[in-house]
Amino acid sequence: MEERQDGNIIKRDIDEEMRTAYIDYAMSVIVSRALPDVRDGLKPVHRRILYAMHEDGITSDKPYRKCANTVGSVLGRYHPHGDASVYDAMVRMAQDFSMRYMLIDGHGNFGSIDGDGAAAMRYTEARMSKIAEQMLVDIEKNTVDFMPNYDDRLQEPTVLPTKIPTLLINGSSGIAVGMATNIPPHNLTEVINGIIKIIDDDNVTDEQLMQIIKGPDFPTEGLILGREGIKEAYTTGRGKIIMRAEAEIEEMSGNKQRIIVSSLPYQVNKARLIENIAHLCKEKRIEGISELRDESDRNDRVRIVIELKRDANANIVLNQLYKNTQMQDTFGVIMLALVNNEPKILTLRQCLDCYIDHRKDVILRRTQFDLDKALARAHILEGLRIAIDNIDEVIAIIRSSYDDAKERLMKRFGLTDIQAQAILDMRLKTLSGLQREKIEEEYKQLMELIAHLRAILSSEKLVFDIIKEEQAKLGFRREAIRLYYPLSSLNHFFETEYSEEEMLNKLQELPDFIKETLGDIKVTSKKERFCFHIPEEGSSYVHDNTKPNEFIKELVELVGQHGCKIEDIIALFKEHNKDIVVEEINNGEFDYLIRFPKENEDPYYYCFHDEGCHIIYHRFLPEDYEDFGF
Repeated sequence: MEERQDGNIIKRDIDEEMRTAYIDYAMSVIVSRALPDVRDGLKPVHRRILYAMHEDGITSDKPYRKCANTVGSVLGRYHPHGDASVYDAMVRMAQDFSMRYMLIDGHGNFGSIDGDGAAAMRYTEARMSKIAEQMLVDIEKNTVDFMPNYDDRLQEPTVLPTKIPTLLINGSSGIAVGMATNIPPHNLTEVINGIIKIIDDDNVTDEQLMQIIKGPDFPTEGLILGREGIKEAYTTGRGKIIMRAEAEIEEMSGNKQRIIVSSLPYQVNKARLIENIAHLCKEKRIEGISELRDESDRNDRVRIVIELKRDANANIVLNQLYKNTQMQDTFGVIMLALVNNEPKILTLRQCLDCYIDHRKDVILRRTQFDLDKALARAHILEGLRIAIDNIDEVIAIIRSSYDDAKERLMKRFGLTDIQAQAILDMRLKTLSGLQREKIEEEYKQLMELIAHLRAILSSEKLVFDIIKEEQAKLGFRREAIRLYYPLSSLNHFFETEYSEEEMLNKLQELPDFIKETLGDIKVTSKKERFCFHIPEEGSSYVHDNTKPNEFIKELVELVGQHGCKIEDIIALFKEHNKDIVVEEINNGEFDYLIRFPKENEDPYYYCFHDEGCHIIYHRFLPEDYEDFGF
């Protein structure tokens, strides 16, 4: 029964009341809590965290701010729930073992792969990562809809205008009412190449996309066994992907062997895994292990050493570990997301189509906003031009008016209210010849801009070209690193002596899209170094064809780690020589240049640029600094 304000009681059937109330609750959980939006790949809590940090100016180039400050801002403005839910979401966005591309740059203890919890929010600090900033670009240009917050006091975005396809590159997991989602993370460049492929060929199928997007790209690395699970997930929206830890068998003295585990399946707790292996050994379910220890550290995020008895067969023990522990695990893919506020299971192609439609809508709304702004400014300039052409009469009208100058100007010259007000606000210096030329030049540029913006609004092809151009800028750097300075195989490039012809053949392995972006690539051989000139980017990449020393191997290993920061690199240099020279160059390409004080110790220059989700690294001799435009 329901008691109304007038005191009357309404009788209701309890079955109907329970059904209605539960459906309302279920839809609230589905739409407002547990499932991500297909357009920006975020749940409401993540979206509110990023938008609150954007409003507060806690960007990647600003100092870290206490997490308690951000949590309080999110709770007070947008998220009427407990502080634990906000802080937990914030912590996960800062974990390099949870997110393929971290959206939060954390400072302090944000947990570990061993299952350790983060420090309390009063101790930790955070700011937005560089890649997260790309999710909020142009939000002030009416690119997305806003809705009232929980107390109708403020407005919050219903979705972010993200430039990056977050749903696929970071994945998502959540349990709603009667449904759940579990989307794996992917490589940014592969997803971008898939988007470009769809724009170029609207008839591309999921199977053809799988030639570009090979499969998930888990932040904890590891191996994926077979392609059937990936194919099923991409073509139906559901599938099972078998993940396996990377392990090597090494020989030891005394005719013994050991197993080295260097990576784990996604979302596997390392400490719990080691505990489980020890328990299985104790119960004799796995035999042949003499010692088990965790040697993980800053350089080796995962290094589990399993020493075997002399008579043990390493391959048999390894297979038993795969069978009985989480060294082999399954990722159940359920590609469920909100499409127009309705939960829907999507294929790979449908996910990308929804993102492209979102970017198309954002670009059209942004263009319309810029057009309206340009038209408004042009309207004012037209009034100022009239005033300057008739300046003596305008001054006479203003001087002879008491409080009706605006009305008289409007009547005399046919001006609008806005134009007349702009003339009244005009400073005397505007009358100078230089200022008059500036107004004419600005008006001319505005007319060209207006024509360009109108062309975009009337041409779907131009809109798609803009999408491709924006995506290319996001994906190019990653592809460049993978070829020239690959985080995972840099040693391979340093340790192999390529001839100029072999290096040219290597370049032909680039995807067609990247080759189109680079234009005419030229290879120049100089003192055992190759320089790749990239005309459209206006930069060059130098590859050193000499053998690496131990320091270079350490540097490559550090740069290749997830979450590596410039501070870690500087610390590594100082371990070798505390008097190293560190220069902040900020030339648009790099942030830091590091060199050793004496050339005979190491003659090379090292330049680094922090892209937020990875470090760009270049090594070259001083003469190349000018020769190749660095």
